Order: sequence, then C-alpha cells, then structure tokens
Amino acid sequence: MFLYRVRLFSLFGFAVSVDASWLVLAALVSWSLAAAVFPALHPGFTQATYWAMGIAATLGLFSSIVFHETAHSVVARRYGIPIRGITLFIFGGVAEMEEEPSSARGELLMAAAGPAASLVLGAALLAAASATAPPPAAAVLGYLGFINWVLALFNLVPAFPLDGGRMLRAALWLWRGDLLQATRIAATCGRGFGLLLVVFGLFRVLNGDVVGGAWSFLIGMFLRAAAIESYRHTLAGRLLAGVTVGQIMTPDPVAVPADIPVARFVDEYVYRHHHHWFPVVRDGALLGTVGTREIATVDRANWARVPLAGLLKPIAADMLASPNTEAMEALRRLRRGGQERLLVLQDNELVGVLALRDVLGALAVREELVPP
Repeated sequence: MFLYRVRLFSLFGFAVSVDASWLVLAALVSWSLAAAVFPALHPGFTQATYWAMGIAATLGLFSSIVFHETAHSVVARRYGIPIRGITLFIFGGVAEMEEEPSSARGELLMAAAGPAASLVLGAALLAAASATAPPPAAAVLGYLGFINWVLALFNLVPAFPLDGGRMLRAALWLWRGDLLQATRIAATCGRGFGLLLVVFGLFRVLNGDVVGGAWSFLIGMFLRAAAIESYRHTLAGRLLAGVTVGQIMTPDPVAVPADIPVARFVDEYVYRHHHHWFPVVRDGALLGTVGTREIATVDRANWARVPLAGLLKPIAADMLASPNTEAMEALRRLRRGGQERLLVLQDNELVGVLALRDVLGALAVREELVPP
C-alpha cells in the first residue's frame, strides 16, 4: 500500500508516519484551496494570504486525520486489538491493525470512534470559527469544521473497509455469529460503493471536471481493491486456522557452514541453488545469514581467502519462527517485513525454512475446497 514512509512522532504510544504519496495530496489540497476555494468563498484577500490560508488548512487537515485515526487506535487498544501505527497516505489515513478484532463489540466501538471524534472536532472548529475575529483565521477554522463533518459522514457509509462498513460487519457478526459471512456481505457493499464512485468519476470527467472526476475514480478503485483484499485476508484467517509453520515449511533447508571461503560459497551454493541469501550455521546452531549483497562488497580476487564467517548479517526477530507458530502469524511477518522466507528454529537449531509461496500454496489448496 505504501511507497516510502517516514515516522514523524508518537502520540499516546502510537507511531504517526507519513507516506510519500501524502505529499502529493498535501500539495494538491494547498494549491486548490489557495487558488480556487478560498478566493471564491472569501474574496478580497491578497494572494499571499490565500496561500497562507491554504497551507494552514492543509496542516489542519493533517491534524484532523491523525485525530480521527488516534480515536480508532485508543479504542482498539482498549479491546486488545494491536495497532502497528498510524500512517497518512494519498487516500487519507489508516490505523494499521496487526490482526482482526477478536470480538464484534470491540470492532463496532473501534470503528465508531473515528467518525464520532471527527463530528466532535468539527463542531468545536465551527464554534471556534464563529468566535474568531480575524476573517482569514475564521475562514480556515470554518473550512476545517466542515471538512471534519464531511470526513465523518463519508466514513459512515456502510461500505467495507470504511468505518461504516466495519460497523456493518460488526453488527452482522453480532447477529449471525459468523465473521467470514459478515465480512463477505460488508465487502460486497464496499465493492459496490467503489464501483459507484468509479462511474461517478467517469461521469464528472466527461462533463469537464477532470481533476475531481479522476479523484473520484481513483478513490473508487482503491475502495474496491481494499474490500476484495480485506475479504481475502479474513478468508485466509479462516482457512489457515490451526495450521502451523511446521506443517507447511520446507524441512532440512540448505544451510551454509560458517567456516568455508567465499569462493566455495559462491560455487557450491549461490550458483547451484540461486537464492539471494542463505542461513549460516556452525554445529547445527544458526549464526546469521549471508547473501549476494555481502559477497559483492568483497574483491573477487580475494574470494578464495576471505572466510564467510566475517560477512554474516544478524537475524532480525521477524525473520524467525518456530514449528508451532501459526501460519497466519507467519504470513503477517512475511508481508510486514517484505521478507522472502522465515527461518524456523527449534532449540536454536535450524529445522526448516518457510517461504511466502509455501503459505500461499497451502492457502490456495484450501481455498479450492471452499464452495463458491
């Protein structure tokens, strides 16, 4: 989903980051406010004032989205739903859940917290606008109050994964007791709403509103894709329930002895197995990993003399698993870290390797047995 994100600060224990794509949104919003919206709504100011108003409103929008997502995160933590952090990107912001809610009540309250926070903030900003004397400041506060109400109402649309869609899923989950069925219905509503936005966007483009139409089209496409992915994620959780890493891993993986020279490693392992990196062991114990990037730093003329042990990289905790680790948790680690494989340890000895294709293969086989 994200191109390149930078962590900005921490709020109530949640890391707040901004993705590079959000800078595009910030630039577009600042420009449109300064060049069109504020001059049309509040004539008579200088161009410099309009630009100051546009930038201030964009920063206010940033803060409003963070406030909205923080409300989600605080309630999620109250109900034991782990939140990795809050990230702003081109389509707004998201509180990144590491796993699905364990209860319908928890999801319902978590989903409702964001729109409720935006409604309250919007009311406060509109009240502040009416009590503010400088017209430019009052205009910015009034705009932000209105935008927070729009943000709340849009998110209340019962289309998954919008907040309203999550509330719909939670209500269906409470009623029918089946998370997968509830997700399927809510995601179908999300796909339908996304299609509606796509058609509306095309209509706007054909009627001359190219920028607004393109924006509606892109948001609709994003919502459709997010609804499909959310359902597949929930389905994966159902199909992989009870499946452990030990059941789907590749046992007895290729491991490299630590005390061989680089030349032998390249000839006997890299050129033979064509992996980018390998686990390195000594007497069965895992020491680290080494790959083609580390080898490329060594002068080829010295490959026969340089020992492999001096090039080892430490192993991050997210790259490790045990045979008893749940397959769904392993899938989350692989996707979160962008890893190709996880190393499977038992009593500090390497007993297997789990590749993303192993998990996806197990998932695909089980999905074929699900009725349409």
